[in-house]
This record gives sequence, C-alpha cells and structure tokens, in this order.
Amino acid sequence: MAESKPAGGLLWQKEGVAVDARIQAFLAGEDVVLDRQLLAYDIRASRAHAEGLCRVGILTADELQALCAELDRLSEEVADGRFVLDERFEDGHSAIEARLIEVLGDTGRKIHTGRSRNDQVLVASRLWLRDQLATLGAQCAAVASVALRRAGEEMQLPLPGYTHLQRAMVSSAGMWWAGWAESFIDDAELAAASARWLDANPLGSASGFGVNLPLDRDFTTERLGFSRLQVSATYAQLSRGKFELQALSALSQALLDLRRLAWDLSLFLSAEYGFCRLPNQYTTGSSLMPNKRNPDLVELLRASYGVVAGARGEIESLLSLPSGYHRDLQFSKAPLLRAFGHGLSALDLLPALLDALQWQPEAMRAAIDEGMYATDRAMQLARDGVPFREAYQRAAKPVEGESRSPEGSLAERSSPGGAACPLLDRLQARLAALG
Repeated sequence: MAESKPAGGLLWQKEGVAVDARIQAFLAGEDVVLDRQLLAYDIRASRAHAEGLCRVGILTADELQALCAELDRLSEEVADGRFVLDERFEDGHSAIEARLIEVLGDTGRKIHTGRSRNDQVLVASRLWLRDQLATLGAQCAAVASVALRRAGEEMQLPLPGYTHLQRAMVSSAGMWWAGWAESFIDDAELAAASARWLDANPLGSASGFGVNLPLDRDFTTERLGFSRLQVSATYAQLSRGKFELQALSALSQALLDLRRLAWDLSLFLSAEYGFCRLPNQYTTGSSLMPNKRNPDLVELLRASYGVVAGARGEIESLLSLPSGYHRDLQFSKAPLLRAFGHGLSALDLLPALLDALQWQPEAMRAAIDEGMYATDRAMQLARDGVPFREAYQRAAKPVEGESRSPEGSLAERSSPGGAACPLLDRLQARLAALG
C-alpha cells in the first residue's frame, strides 16, 4: 500500500487531508508533460488576468508591475529552456502560481482571484488552438501553391484518368495538380473559418458560474487578441471539447486529402504504373531485398489521418456528459495535442515532396489506350447534332482509320475546369486572398 501523504503544492489541497500518492499520480496523469506545450499561453493569459484584476482594484499598480515582471521572466525562461515543467508540479497552472508565490509572496497568492483552473485551461488551449489553425492554414496554402504552379506548367502533359481504378478518359498531370490545389485551398479556408469560429475569450467565466467581481472581460478579450467575448459563463464550460472537435475537423479534412493524394502516389510510384519517381531521400531500402526502394514516407503520410480520427473519437466519447465541468474532460488534452502535433508534422513535409515529384511521360502515355477516347467521340457526335444516347452507342465502337492523340483530346476539353479551360487564375485569386 503506497504511503498517504500531504500533496504539497496542490492548488486545491486542504489542511489535514492526506492524498494517496497513487491516486494523485492518476489524477495528474500526463498533465505536467502535456502542459509544456500550453505553458507559454497560460503565462500570457495570466498576465492579462492580472491586468484585469488591477482594473477592478484587486491588485495595486505596484503589485501588477511585480506580477507582470515575474510572468515575463518566467515566459523568457520557458522560451529558452531554462524552466521546464516536471514532476514537482501538478500541472502548468500550479507551476505558474507556485513561482509567483515563491518570488512575490502574498502578491503571488492574489493571481488566482476571480478565476478557476477551468477557465484557465480553456483560455490557454483556445490561444494554442488559434495558433495551430493558423499553422494548418499556412501549410495547406503551401501545398496548394506547389500544386497550382505545377498545374500551370503541366496542364498539357497527358496522364490516364481513372474511375473505379479502371482507365476512363485522357487526363493530364496539370488537371491532377489542379484538383489537389483546389482541395488544399478549401482546407486552408476551412482552417481560417474554424479559427474565426472559436476565437472567443472564455477567461473570467471561472468555474462556469461567474464570480462576485465586476471583471472587465471585454478588456481581457482585447488584450489577448480575441475577436469576441464568450459571453455565457455556463457556455464557456460547455464549449470545452466542442471547440476542440471543430479544430480537429478542420485538421482532418486536410489529412483526408493527404491520405487520398498519398494513395495516388502509392499507385503511381509502383512498377505496375510507373508514372512517377521520387528522389531517394523520400524512399527507404529494404532490410533484406537489395533491389527495393520503398515509398515509406508516402505510406506513413497516407496513414496519418488515423491519428487525427483516433483523437476525434476519444474526445467525442468524453462529451457524453451533463452541463458543467467534469474531470473526464482532462482526457481531451492528450489526443488534441497528439493529433495536431502529428498532423502538422505530416503536412509540413508535403510541399517539398510534391515539388520533387518527377513524372515519367513515356509510361503515362503508354497507359492511354484507344478506349479512353470513346467519350471524346461521343461528344463530337453530339456537337454534330446526334442525340447523345445514339452518340453514346456509336462511340463505343472505334472508327477505322481514326487517329487521335492525348494532346488533341486535352486541347478539346473546353468545359470550365477541363484541360483547355482550367481557370487556374480563379484558384490563384483564392490562394492570394488567404494572405
């Protein structure tokens, strides 16, 4: 049986109550390690809270100055690695408060007036999520930029088009690139829209019921750069998990597109297709077979969506709760941090990989067979006045002596979005608008 002993430094500890070390370890979980990613945001929010307390008379100007100076010093130590959260602390919140009390005594003991760890973790994670979504948007825009440039350069480079993994119509490398460019532009816009949606300040909602102080929550909203106040103290607590899921939804859309793109590359890189190659730094050798170069990076990029999907499942399963705060929600932190850490790392590799992709035009052309011109023949007959259903039947049979080329097929693909009318300028305008 582990020894029960006072849990020194716990923010909630009451005199005379012992805490079993095993229970405390379970309660704290991974928080000390996880909060290393959130600590800088927690410090920033603590500074804004202190400034707000001064505005309502809880802190004097001198006390505020001392608190802000120490918070700034702690922030610098965190940034350069001189201060690292470790097992001395229950979590990041307790580390900040312990530091302020150690240095400033009773002034440090005032910092938690009017707030709870509930709104403290909400505001830190909200600030963190806002930055993560900004990074997501920038990464998606970077992918779209490479794809759009290559779409313009390779619009007339023939590539077989597939449906059901069966040869369908003549397509082009440029059309393939344009599809991914627009996909990732949409993903970047979704990241920005999600960031706007969750850009609401929960600080000052305390444990979900407000406090007996006229806190200037509009001040902290402006001070922390939020676009609006999360008005209802009750809703601030209800939004935990909900806002995280929306951020993960934006991330998952980008990772879904990454998964499908990686699937294309997995096929195109195979000897059976042979449509493209990657430089050796993007592949690995076999431990047994000297002849092998494996697209391991592409395959792991393809699998990365599973990390995000798993995180969403974990958080969704936690939200079967009544209103108010419940400790269950502590378990939302690890999957959220894990999903963004892995997902953004995967996306960060993609622009350079796509830029390095080398097409193999001879193999691409060799895979285009006569049957892939059938739709072109049907459209030509329809233009000549033949009812489409009749044209469809006639086009299924090759015309003796007819000569068609992939380039000719692409040159006639005049519908908007086709190879002869790709409207890449519209995509470029959307990409530029992302800033």
